[in-house]
Amino acid sequence: MKRSRNAKIIATLGPASSTRARIEQLFKAGADVFRLNFSHGSHEDHKDRYDAIRDVEKEQGRPISIMADLQGPKLRLGTFKDGSVLLGVGRRFRLDLDKTPGDVTRAPLPHPEIFEVLEPGMTLLLDDGKMRLKVLECGKDFAETEVMVDGTLSDRKGVNVPDAVLPLSAMTEKDIADLKFALSINVDWIALSFVQKSGDIREARKLIGKKASIIAKLEKPSAIDDLEDIVALSDAVMVARGDLGVELPPEDVPMLQKRIITTARQQGKPVIVATQMLDSMVSAPAPTRAEASDVATAIYDGSDAVMLSAETAAGDYPVETVEIMDRIIQRVEGDPLCKRMRDTDRIIPEATENDAISAAARQVAQTIGAKAIVTYTTTGSTSYRVARERPETMILSLTPKIETARKLALCWGVHSVVTQDAADFSAMVKGARKVAKAEKIGQRGDTLVVTAGVPFGTPGATNILRIASIS
Repeated sequence: MKRSRNAKIIATLGPASSTRARIEQLFKAGADVFRLNFSHGSHEDHKDRYDAIRDVEKEQGRPISIMADLQGPKLRLGTFKDGSVLLGVGRRFRLDLDKTPGDVTRAPLPHPEIFEVLEPGMTLLLDDGKMRLKVLECGKDFAETEVMVDGTLSDRKGVNVPDAVLPLSAMTEKDIADLKFALSINVDWIALSFVQKSGDIREARKLIGKKASIIAKLEKPSAIDDLEDIVALSDAVMVARGDLGVELPPEDVPMLQKRIITTARQQGKPVIVATQMLDSMVSAPAPTRAEASDVATAIYDGSDAVMLSAETAAGDYPVETVEIMDRIIQRVEGDPLCKRMRDTDRIIPEATENDAISAAARQVAQTIGAKAIVTYTTTGSTSYRVARERPETMILSLTPKIETARKLALCWGVHSVVTQDAADFSAMVKGARKVAKAEKIGQRGDTLVVTAGVPFGTPGATNILRIASIS
């Protein structure tokens, strides 16, 4: 199965999409990557979904990528004596470490790490930003605040501290247990929540090693301050607009989305745009026009992938949602304006053999009308670098490793095929011709642009380009 688009679709699995039959429907509708959300469900649930995905993969003969999304730290209030309280603007409200249920004057906040970094004048956001408190006075175990935005506050609502970097690891004990399980079943990507700084990626890398690739979820303002290093240390990044929109003014999020996409593109890292993309389709059979435009904007901006969350995990129309997203992407990518924007926004190659060959491959393929740019890769680095060029020609990625083929299912424009390893470059060219015909990418007389690195298996060593005709 060959997609008729370049950008990829990520579908989250959940109660509405856990059966093998439904997962197969989602794949056929256009899902390239499946997300296992470890904020919900048991390990047994995720294992069943994993097995179903791999069963579909085997039957369909196409590599499918699986992402394990870790929950990350959850900062929450304690409970209230009556379950909830109504707080008015200007009211004084105390937060402290006392576990006694709260009332209209105070509430337990069982997170000493928050009090460690608070300073007068800082803002606390409660219940996904619906309520706002200003810190007036604080100490190691309390904070006296003033209510800036009123509302009803109930048990265990979330707390955000947008003005500070919290002395917290991006991974809790639960996350570490979930990570060990995810690695034991061989997921392809680990999505890391609550990333505040580049050190969080280094910490995760020590635990993950080379067993999976890391996606940094950019959802904290402090992460934006360390954006370049976070992207450099990650294998891919996600614009997690939901949490980012809680801690930052909504008018800032579109600009940050473009900045993150640009930074990831410059470094040749896949970038995902996520959260509320077709949210109305949780309960409606068609998206709003604004949602369709939102998906289109992510594609015009050059995203590698767009992600569906509740729409496919718990919605009433999971398959229809994927189908509509697929249609939107195809329509946008076929727009001459999208192609002009792609040319205008093309990233300047770095002064390396790898980038020189990748840029040349794009130019040659366009000039001669090649059917595909064929990349031979062991780690995926050659394919990622060619994808960075955003060529008009499809990228046929050949690899002897199924793990690499699965990871590349997330990458823009890549159609990945598992092949036998080649002994030399001549064997590579012969294999490229054979696969191109088998995958119905070209026929006798059509041309291919073949790239690879010598010595074989050396990451980032793309240094050969050849034009070959299919015989």
